[in-house]
Amino acid sequence: MNQRWKVRPEGSNWGDFGEDDPYGRINLVTPEKRLAAIKEVITGITFCLSLPLDRPGGMVLNDHRKAPEFHQVFRHGHKVFNLEMEKFDQRIVDVSSDEAVMLYSQYSTQWDALAHKGSQFDVDGNGIKKKVFYNGWQIVDDNNQGTQGELGAYHLSIANLAEKTVQGRGVMIDFQKHFGYERVFVNFAMLQDIFKKDNIVVEEGDIVCLNTGLGELIMNSPASGPDPSIKTACAVLDGADPQILQWITDSGLVAIASDNLAIESSSTLGIRHHIGDCGSMLPIHEHCLFKLGIHLGELWYLTELANYLKEHQRSRFLLTAPPLRLPGAAGSPVTPIATV
Repeated sequence: MNQRWKVRPEGSNWGDFGEDDPYGRINLVTPEKRLAAIKEVITGITFCLSLPLDRPGGMVLNDHRKAPEFHQVFRHGHKVFNLEMEKFDQRIVDVSSDEAVMLYSQYSTQWDALAHKGSQFDVDGNGIKKKVFYNGWQIVDDNNQGTQGELGAYHLSIANLAEKTVQGRGVMIDFQKHFGYERVFVNFAMLQDIFKKDNIVVEEGDIVCLNTGLGELIMNSPASGPDPSIKTACAVLDGADPQILQWITDSGLVAIASDNLAIESSSTLGIRHHIGDCGSMLPIHEHCLFKLGIHLGELWYLTELANYLKEHQRSRFLLTAPPLRLPGAAGSPVTPIATV
């Protein structure tokens, strides 16, 4: 019997990778899976799948995350930016620059850590709900403190995903190709229709990437931020469809990354959100992060890669996407690289 839980959520895989597993389904990316991913490389062409980290710009898409802010660094009272080092020794010809950056870890292109979303769940079977996360972990100590005082996840931080290196086979599903920029809730039947039309197969160990077109709209918007209409643009996975959740379970995929804000419809993006059987307003987040240990990537830039794959009638590629190895963090910026 697990020391952290007696009852695991229905449909979860808690304990399947070990009693103390903090990694989740990324465990399925074995050396053999990486070798299979490398075989998808034909040309050696690479694509940067990150937005500039000051995008989307402004706070239209999310009203509690802000763009990066640069702060000065000083050396013996001198601002270290375009600084001639002869100030310290006249023999030195070097010019030096440095900075500090205030960075919201999930403002732009990002990975969600398994510490990002948990649930209140009765893990002891005694009628008392606790705040727990994947595999029954709590992310604070017995005094409700994190690794950084009030912040910092003790378990399930993004550093765990960095340790796994995140290199495997990516599979592109191009919603923009089929739905344009219209807000569409993609259910299981619609997803299967795309698979059939585009000859897509998702296998165990794959990382699924969803191109909705939102990344393209962001890149074509002013640097100050997009028009508010973007909040209801482009397709999202329909988290209200239980068959979508079951497909995520059955497919063996290890992560889902999208160019939109939440993969599914979120309360931030707003025209609808769904309260599931366990009371989650983000059922795909609950199903993936909390129940199955599947990491989620958001606000990736997939347009150029999707166009290339469409032109060459391909859907698979080598994906390399490690986050920052930042202990305690619930998310991280990432600069994913696709190699085709």
